[in-house]
Amino acid sequence: MSEEETIHVADVSEGIGGDATAEPGAPVELPVVDVLTGRSFITGKSGSGKSNTASVVIENLLSNGFPVMIVDTDGEYYGLKEEYEILHAGADDECDIVVSPEHAEKLANLALEQNVPIILDVSGYLEEETANELLLEVVKQLFAKEKRMKKPFLLVVEECHEYIPEGGGMDETGKMLIKVGKRGRKHGLGIVGISQRPADVKKDFITQCDWLCWHRLTWDNDTKVVGRILGSKYSNAVEDLGDGEAFLMTDWDESIRRIQFHRKETFDAGATPGLDDFERPELKSVSSDLVGELQSISDETERRESEIADLRQKLDKKDQRIADLERELEEARDLSNMADQFAQALLGKAEAPYRGGSGHSSVDGGRSVAGDRGNGEDDDQSVLKSYDEAVAATRDGGGESDADAAPVDAAVGAEDVTDDTGEADTADGDPEDAEAPPEDDVEPVTRADVAESALRFDDAVELGTREAVIEELRGRIEALPELSRGMLRHYRREGVSDPVAAHIDAGGDGDSGHAYSRHRPIRRAGLIRHAGRGHYAYAVPDLIREAYADRLDEESVREIVRAVETAFVPPAERSYPPDADPTEVGVASGDGAIDNADGDGAVDDTDGDDAIVDTDDDGEPPEAEEGADRPTSALSDAARRLAERGRTGDE
Repeated sequence: MSEEETIHVADVSEGIGGDATAEPGAPVELPVVDVLTGRSFITGKSGSGKSNTASVVIENLLSNGFPVMIVDTDGEYYGLKEEYEILHAGADDECDIVVSPEHAEKLANLALEQNVPIILDVSGYLEEETANELLLEVVKQLFAKEKRMKKPFLLVVEECHEYIPEGGGMDETGKMLIKVGKRGRKHGLGIVGISQRPADVKKDFITQCDWLCWHRLTWDNDTKVVGRILGSKYSNAVEDLGDGEAFLMTDWDESIRRIQFHRKETFDAGATPGLDDFERPELKSVSSDLVGELQSISDETERRESEIADLRQKLDKKDQRIADLERELEEARDLSNMADQFAQALLGKAEAPYRGGSGHSSVDGGRSVAGDRGNGEDDDQSVLKSYDEAVAATRDGGGESDADAAPVDAAVGAEDVTDDTGEADTADGDPEDAEAPPEDDVEPVTRADVAESALRFDDAVELGTREAVIEELRGRIEALPELSRGMLRHYRREGVSDPVAAHIDAGGDGDSGHAYSRHRPIRRAGLIRHAGRGHYAYAVPDLIREAYADRLDEESVREIVRAVETAFVPPAERSYPPDADPTEVGVASGDGAIDNADGDGAVDDTDGDDAIVDTDDDGEPPEAEEGADRPTSALSDAARRLAERGRTGDE
C-alpha cells in the first residue's frame, strides 16, 4: 500500500461552500493512510446521514482489505455482514460470540495480527460499567500492541460524546480515547468519532482532528461550533444541507468542500423503520476457528466463575459454622459461669451451720452470717432479699470473679441458718428450742455434684425439645406441696405479691412463719423471683425465655407457659385473665387450698390452734414428704442429697 492510494466516497455538490475548482459531480477521494491513521470527526443531527458516511468509508476500507474495528452503541452495523466476513462480538444472541473484558486481548490480536474486521457491539450490555470496561480494555490492548507493530488501523467510535463529553465527568475510557486521538497517529492507530451533538463533544478531541465532516445541524449551540471552526457563512448554510450532504474539511489539502456522500451498499440496519416489510438479508459468518478461540476464553471464564461461586458458597458455609461455634462457645461459657456460681453458692450453704444459732461460712472468710435477730421483720426481709438477689445474679450468667462470689455464698449460707421469718428453725417451729448441731455433722457437697445438677435443666433445653422444657418445669411444680402450688397460683393471678397474702389466698393463715415456710419451695424452684421490699413476682415466663436465650417469640413463650400451667392451674381459671377475682372463676375449693371443718381456710389440727399439720421435724407438710423423691428445682439431685443429710443431722 502506498500513500497515493485513495478511496472514492463522495462527489462534489453545488451550493455555498462548494469547490470552485471542481465541477459538481466530480469525485471526492480520501487518502487511505490519512483515514486509517488520522483523527476524524463526523457529526450531524439524526437522519442527516452521518452513520451512512461512516459505513461508506468502512465499506471502501474493507473492500481493499484494510482492518477496522467499529464500536457500535446502537447495534446498527451488523448489516456489513451481508457483504463482508466481519466478526460481530457483543452481548446479544445475534452476535457471533458473546464477549466480556476477559476477551480484550484476544480481540486485539485478531484485529491487528490476523487482520480480522470486528464489530464491537456494546448495545446489548445491561450494565453500562461492563460495556465501558470492555471498551477500555480493548483500546488499551490496541494502543499497546500498535506501539510495537506500527500497523495502520482504524477505530470507529459511535456516540463518542458519551465517552468524551465536553461538560466533564470523563472516566478512564474517555481518557484512553483522548490518548489515542493525541498519540495514536505516530503508532499507526487512527480514530473516527461520530456524534449528533458537536457541542457536547470535548473540544480537545475536535481540534486534534485531521478531517471533519459536518452534516446538517439545526441547534444553535451546534451551529455556533461550526461557525467557530469553519466560519460564519458555514454556520448558516449547515442548516440547509440535504440528507447525505456535508461540508468536508481536510488538513492534507487544507480545503473545505461541500460534497454528497454515496449511499452504503450493505444492509442499512440503522434505518428508521417504515411501512415496508422488514426483511433481514442473509449474513455471512466468520470462520468457526476464530469463534472457537474466543469461545474457549468464554468457557474458561465461566468455569472460573463457577469455581469462584462454589468457593464463595463454601466460604459462606464455613463462616456460618464459625459463627455457630462461636455462639455455642459463648453459651458454654455462660453455662460454665452459671454452674460455677451455683456451685459456690451451695458449697457455702453446705459449709455453714445447718440449723439455728450463729456460725461462720468458710467461703466468706469467717464473717458472721446469722448474728443478732432482734430486728424482727426488717432483718427477715433483708435476709430474704440478700438470698434472692444472690441467686438472681447467678442465673443472669454474670462473669463475676471469685472475690465477687463470696458475698453471694454468705447470703446463701444464711438461708439455712434462719428461716424466712428471721427466726431460727427448730423441729417443732419453736425458736426457743433452737440448738445448732456441730459443723462436723454436715457432710460437704462436692463442686462436681453441684455443677452436674446446675446444668441439668440447661442440658435439657440445649439437647432436647420444648417437651423437655415443659416436663422439667412441670416436674418442679408437681414436686411442690399442694399449699405451695396454691400460693404459686396466687402469684400467677397477681403478678407481684407478698408471701403472707399468697398464703392466705391459698387457704393458709396469716402467720408469717407459716407463710414463709410454704413460700420457700416455690422460691427455691425458681418459679418466683424477688421483686424488692419483700414482694415476689411470677417467673415461669422468664424461666422459659432464659432457657431459650430470648430466641423464642412471645407467642411461642405463651404456648409453653400454658402447657406448664396445666400442672397447677384449674381449667376454669386458665380461661380468665391473671388478675381475675378467684371467687369468679370457682377456685374457692378444689384449687389446691386445704379444706377444714369450720371453713375458716386454716388447716385443722387436733388442738384447734390452726397450726400447720406436720408429721416431721422440718416444718414441711406431709405433701412435701410424699414428693420428696422428685426434684424440686434444677439443682434437684444435689439439693435432695443435701436435704437428706440435713434431716439426718436433725434426727
